[in-house]
Amino acid sequence: MEYLNAFWVGGLICVIGQLLIDLTKLTPARIMVLFVTSGVALGALGLYAPLVEFAGCGATVPLTGFGWALSEGVRRAVAEEGFLGVFTGGLTAGAAGTAAATFFGLLAALVAKPRDKS
Repeated sequence: MEYLNAFWVGGLICVIGQLLIDLTKLTPARIMVLFVTSGVALGALGLYAPLVEFAGCGATVPLTGFGWALSEGVRRAVAEEGFLGVFTGGLTAGAAGTAAATFFGLLAALVAKPRDKS
């Protein structure tokens, strides 16, 4: 059941993104920012953590999950370090994912042979 819940919740988040692309004049970059900030806002309101408990990776893998991870990192860091945690918490929480994306992006750039379509 965990896989099914992850699949349909993650799919629903992707459907929302696709509808925003198809039905609005928002650019993909703005939609990505909207998803990350939505994850932060829902995390701050305490609404995203129950979704993560229910759907697991279906809620943490999309960009809303990245925003939620940033907000959780800030919340924890502020509880431990005080005001300085506002600046360090998001970086600490997002460091592993950012490092992995950078590494695999570099690896793909080394392997790929880019050329013009013509």
